[in-house]
Amino acid sequence: MGVVGAVLGPEAEALVRLRVAAGRLRREVPADEHWAFAYSMLHRVSRSFALVIQQLGPDLRNAVCVFYLVLRALDTVEDDTSIPTEVKVPILQEFHHHIYNRDWHFSCGTKDYKILMDKFHYVLTAFLELGSGYQEAIEEITRRMGAGMAKFICKEVETVDDYDEYCHYVAGLVGIGLSRLFHAAGLEDLAPESLSNSMGLFLQKVNITRDYLEDINEIPKSRMFWPREIWSKYVDKLEDLKYEENSVKAVKCLNEMVTNGLIHTEDCLRYMSALKDIAVLRFCAIPQVMALATYALCYNNVNVFRGVVKMRRGECFVIQMT
Repeated sequence: MGVVGAVLGPEAEALVRLRVAAGRLRREVPADEHWAFAYSMLHRVSRSFALVIQQLGPDLRNAVCVFYLVLRALDTVEDDTSIPTEVKVPILQEFHHHIYNRDWHFSCGTKDYKILMDKFHYVLTAFLELGSGYQEAIEEITRRMGAGMAKFICKEVETVDDYDEYCHYVAGLVGIGLSRLFHAAGLEDLAPESLSNSMGLFLQKVNITRDYLEDINEIPKSRMFWPREIWSKYVDKLEDLKYEENSVKAVKCLNEMVTNGLIHTEDCLRYMSALKDIAVLRFCAIPQVMALATYALCYNNVNVFRGVVKMRRGECFVIQMT
């Protein structure tokens, strides 16, 4: 522990170190307008990912930044409930073609996501500057994810198998895509898809479990991805879990959801133990450690159904700078 840590504690020290690292990253961002937009937008739509990406070297970092924003744009189309299904499905299915056309535009989403979509040509310009190996990986994952999202537009998550399939499309493919980017950068061997998939499933299942109350209360009503096969053991309707009279049943259901997510931890450890590049290892390990800590907070915790259950920002900083 340094002087700051000795005086103010490890969380304050981590915050200082993180701000220094963020300043270094800003100086390393290419000066071009499209790259400035990409990194600025990354920070706006996912501050935690924008911090973790600092672990990577410039070439791979640019590819991962673009990869994230392309998939975030795809997700924005999926999430926008105002888009008619007959319009949305073809866009999702063809999105991997659109990324090669810097003039392609489709306005949707709200707040920062609308800005991302309205100025998506900046992201596409950055994409077209990447090496072919990076482009091919991003195109392939975008194609597979778009097809999966289109499939689930009209399909509910009924069984645990449905849950795993949905999480594969929206997050497991992210893990697979990142493995391909690491390989394209010449830093890692190409990991088995099953292990890469588990890396994404673990993170996605943590988010779905933790965000129950926020999602169930969303207006207009959000789609829910807790599998009926699990929650129907405890209540007649998924929203019944939030009512105080069902607290005991809700916690039992919550614990089953957490246990389901923990199934993937062995694969995650096997994946990370095979990584050779220390920067890639840190990039992968930080979200996994934070997710595991979040599960620890959620387990047996009725507050998941009462309010926000998250790690303190200072605790996150300590993990990211350890």
